[in-house]
Amino acid sequence: MHHRTFTPAGPPVSEVGIGCWQIGGEWGEVPEDRAIQILSAAYDSGITFFDTADIYGHGRSESLIGRFLKDRQLHGKLFIATKLGRRLGYPDDYSQQLFEQCVDESLLRLGVETLDLIQTHCIPPAWMERAETWGWLDGLKTKGKIQRYGASVETMDEALLCMKQPGVSSLQIIFNLFRQKPLEQVLPQAKEKGVAIIVRLPLASGLLSGKMTKATTFPADDHRNYNANGEKFNVGETFAGLPFDKGVDLADSLKPRVREGETMAQFTQRWILDHDAVTAIIPGASKVAQAQSNAAVSDLPRLSDELHGELAAWYQRDVKDHIRGAY
Repeated sequence: MHHRTFTPAGPPVSEVGIGCWQIGGEWGEVPEDRAIQILSAAYDSGITFFDTADIYGHGRSESLIGRFLKDRQLHGKLFIATKLGRRLGYPDDYSQQLFEQCVDESLLRLGVETLDLIQTHCIPPAWMERAETWGWLDGLKTKGKIQRYGASVETMDEALLCMKQPGVSSLQIIFNLFRQKPLEQVLPQAKEKGVAIIVRLPLASGLLSGKMTKATTFPADDHRNYNANGEKFNVGETFAGLPFDKGVDLADSLKPRVREGETMAQFTQRWILDHDAVTAIIPGASKVAQAQSNAAVSDLPRLSDELHGELAAWYQRDVKDHIRGAY
């Protein structure tokens, strides 16, 4: 496992992390014992970056990570990132007291004394523009409850807005072969400013695994069922904003480019890591084998410049006009 520095003055973190939305339960049921096995497999494969949020299972994901940290005696050995702003207060009832309450509850569930990273969780842009929002986080940093803070955003305009704040250490964005817009401004500016880039949904909700067909169905409690067209939250969070059938077609068109000896999921994640402005990708996992396969991406060779050029042209020609929602 290779590591990248989390901001110029930050600690090294595994360039492949693990996103813990799945173990919260919004991707279908993941029993507790299997969730712990997944977290263990990720750590044993070299992953040290764990990303979660207080709304994932309304605390379930954080609590499971806390149990894992205690069982394996790993306090202080991992980089734990969590988020606030969607479980309580959303969309327009934030305050200093609420932010502190959310942080205190996350600390309790995770069983840690300080958070390595707290991120605002796709809060409305009007709150990103308010200096007091970031001032509340500065106060929590002064108190030692958080080590640093960042923002998880939906659009590139939001990312650019957050980077104007001097205290923002990181941005969490959607960036994958279906969503290449961050290459235009966000990644170059983040690299220049020393802002860490955390990439969520690197596999576009599983579409870029290449395993789905148009006949694939999802459980009722899976966001790929109830948010396929943005019914519950931003459509970009599900299938990268693509209509499902179109996404399957586009994923199938990529298969001939996958290199021998790699899965399509590994190939598409390697493409992301080839961009040096990226600090870490955080693919989720609902099975032990998925966590292990994702971790192995770190040791794969870079894609050729020629292949990068082909994939850029493919996005411009075949993909970008089909993306729905704020981007």
